[in-house]
Amino acid sequence: MSVLSIERKNLILDRLQAYGKVNAAELAKLIDVSMETIRRDLDMLEKEGLLRRVHGGAVKINYQLGEPPFYQRKSVSLESKKKIAQKAVQLVRDGDTIVMGGGTTILEMAHALRGVNRVTILTNSVPTSHTLMDSLNQGLFHGKVILIGGELNEEQYSTYGSVCEKMLDLFCVNKAFISPGGLSLAGVMEYSLEESSISAKMIQVAKEKIILADHFKIGAEALCKFAQLDQINVIVCDQQAPQSWSPSLENVEWITADEETIK
Repeated sequence: MSVLSIERKNLILDRLQAYGKVNAAELAKLIDVSMETIRRDLDMLEKEGLLRRVHGGAVKINYQLGEPPFYQRKSVSLESKKKIAQKAVQLVRDGDTIVMGGGTTILEMAHALRGVNRVTILTNSVPTSHTLMDSLNQGLFHGKVILIGGELNEEQYSTYGSVCEKMLDLFCVNKAFISPGGLSLAGVMEYSLEESSISAKMIQVAKEKIILADHFKIGAEALCKFAQLDQINVIVCDQQAPQSWSPSLENVEWITADEETIK
């Protein structure tokens, strides 16, 4: 099956997530491309900080010191992120006040938001605020967009710190939409203390806590935990919940992105 570059990279990352390592020769045969093409793909993914090259292939890496910069992650699992985003926006209602965290899945949600009125949106993500303002100016939805101030994270294009957290305390929020660094039975996690503190504050001020996570995040554990699973109301994912998680998800609604439209 001959596929495009982005599809090849997503397939490589899918297999890496499943098996922890990939073999270049096996990938070339599976995808029906040359070894040279696979090597180029692996080299590019390594430059993006998404894997580590080893003899004959590549292995999964653990970002204990942080995740790749925002714009390096934008194209990774893009179709999955779009599906999750399309499902997530169906949870937004007229008159809602919502907070949207940072991350590339949240950016896709901003692109997908349509047809709601009197919505107030808070966000600490600079790209997400720009996208929402463009949509607002085009009349794709109606309401207000508020960029939460604070210190700028130059890699993740987001704000954080005490000013950011104090601003969040000023609002009564219906729903928080957060795309974390990892999601496991141990809890919901971010890769940095700064991002974790902001996500924890968003969880605190919101009545309904909604997590957006593609399959790469499921079972992944990052450095800083900001919530337990039982603090979350809804998880939107591109795959079914792991069966072994069932006891911990008793009070959590798990929405799969391929399910029928939410009413």
